[in-house]
Amino acid sequence: MTGEDAKRSLRRDAWAAARNFKIRSEGPIAVRARFEAMIFKGGQEDGMITKIDSPTIIATPGNRPKRIEEYVGRVNCGCAAVSIARMKSAGGWEEPGQRPEFTEYTLVLNGRLQVETRDGTLDVFAGQAVVVPAGEWVRYRTPGPEGAEYIAVCLPAFSPETVHRDA
Repeated sequence: MTGEDAKRSLRRDAWAAARNFKIRSEGPIAVRARFEAMIFKGGQEDGMITKIDSPTIIATPGNRPKRIEEYVGRVNCGCAAVSIARMKSAGGWEEPGQRPEFTEYTLVLNGRLQVETRDGTLDVFAGQAVVVPAGEWVRYRTPGPEGAEYIAVCLPAFSPETVHRDA
């Protein structure tokens, strides 16, 4: 997926949100502002603060255990605009490559996350972050014996249908 395709996808999601909130007549600028504000309100149109008591644990492919704790996203609170999850992967873990339709922002809390792209491999250590744009092929792994713990933020939200993992 190209950057333009990702933008079209985001616009499609924004207009879907607009239809849901009956604000289409307000025009594209108002729709975008309302849509972006919704991201920070946990998907709540009324602006109510939403406390999320616990994450939903999501199964993941890979050769070793990895724990995904989704706090905000499609699974845990029905938010399609953004997902925020804490990942914990064992040493030696790796997953299949993927070409997601979302941009993924990853902050490593502990350990080392290795990020393989078509252009090379990046080692991202605790206290560092990496941004993988929508449509880029990427594979994640934790080659060190200590594994890794990291936070992943996806815009729009992660979904199995939009991650496009390698077969």
